[in-house]
Amino acid sequence: MQQVKLKSAAKRLEFSLSGEIDAATSEDFYAQVIACYEHDKKDIVFDCSALTFIDSTTLGTFVKIYKKLKSEGYGVALERVRPNVKKLFDICALDTLMEIRT
Repeated sequence: MQQVKLKSAAKRLEFSLSGEIDAATSEDFYAQVIACYEHDKKDIVFDCSALTFIDSTTLGTFVKIYKKLKSEGYGVALERVRPNVKKLFDICALDTLMEIRT
């Protein structure tokens, strides 16, 4: 089960991600994030310290979020990314698009 929680909206939108985000939940993940973003357009930072699993569909969702924000002049960063999750971003070279901090 995945959980997306908006932690702060002061200078940027900070989301805390937990659990698993996969093909079954990635559309809900996208919808929640974009709904917050459309309400208050700012850079987005994802705290991934409690995110235990993502799949290729979720990678595509992160890219979709990144492209939307970039086209509007905003950025996306991931913080406290677990090694097993970071490995997927590295394999697909998505670490060259988004800032990913462990």
